[in-house]
Amino acid sequence: MEEKLDFSLPQKKAKSPFTGKITIFLLLLLVVLGLLDLTLRLFPRGPSGPAQIARFSAEQTRDLALKLSQRNLYARAAAVWQDYLAAVNLGDADRARALFQVGMLLEKAGRLEEAIEYFYRSENAARLDELSGQINTHIKDCFEKLGKFSALRYEMMDRTSLDDSARAGAKVVAEIGPEEITEADLDAIIENNIDNQLSSIAAFMTSEQLNEQKAKMLEQFTASQARSQFLQTWVMQEILYRQALKENLSDDTQIKKLLDDLARGVLSREMMNRQLAAKINITESDVRTYYDANKDKYIEPANEEEGTEERQKTFDEVRQQVLSELLSRKRQDVQDEYIKRMMDEYNVIIHTSALVPTGEIEE
Repeated sequence: MEEKLDFSLPQKKAKSPFTGKITIFLLLLLVVLGLLDLTLRLFPRGPSGPAQIARFSAEQTRDLALKLSQRNLYARAAAVWQDYLAAVNLGDADRARALFQVGMLLEKAGRLEEAIEYFYRSENAARLDELSGQINTHIKDCFEKLGKFSALRYEMMDRTSLDDSARAGAKVVAEIGPEEITEADLDAIIENNIDNQLSSIAAFMTSEQLNEQKAKMLEQFTASQARSQFLQTWVMQEILYRQALKENLSDDTQIKKLLDDLARGVLSREMMNRQLAAKINITESDVRTYYDANKDKYIEPANEEEGTEERQKTFDEVRQQVLSELLSRKRQDVQDEYIKRMMDEYNVIIHTSALVPTGEIEE
């Protein structure tokens, strides 16, 4: 029997599903690796960081930090030293010097609280005579610039005390259960209270003017009687507050409404204060110009009984009064302009005629 020839094409073998998944995975992996390579080429890693800094010598690090500092890039210069400290194992003395440099740079960058921390770190690393006086001066300057006068006072007391074990301000002045209120706590509470009082005008004053005013207000609490009276008032308020929380008064509907109203008032005042601060910048020249233009307002009248003649008050005599009047005038102008703009933005319409009783004529 003659054998038949088979001219049909051989059938393809069915691919395993597993093989297809591997192929897709490999393709995706190649794509990801390609994108990663492209990213590294377009965005190479910067030179900063402890690993890179570790390659620098101490001299090279100082040169880099000095160069950044000379360009007024104090924060970046401080970061160079911080990276260096993290990467290099320095001796205590060298570490203290490097930490001091970080503190100096942070102070120049205006990061005063961090600067104080690094001055403390420097002292903890090693007490060096060459740095001791400088650290005292810079810590004092930082506290003054921050307006932390009570903290500054205790800092100076600690630094001049002969007894290292006695910490200034540690004396307990009150106790609420197990909680102790120290003299330093009391001063911090007083200072915070004064800050709150000054918050409404702080935006219109330079830091020097604000600190001067704050220092004057703190003088009121140097007498023991004034401090004792403030402490008693504060303790009374504190225990009443804690009892109110204990009794969940904050969940009371009426209290919630009151708190909402208070929050509304605080936020609206703060919004206005920020606008005023952005628009008002009174210089000493402005105060002098206002005085010169309104000298007739600052005349002391004659007094026949005392036999004195009419006298023009000097600028120094009335400077604070002039500043207050000028500030009030500018404040009113800015406030009127801002309120008008906000009323336009929110499409405010006040129907005053609707408030007039029927039959009355609106003035």
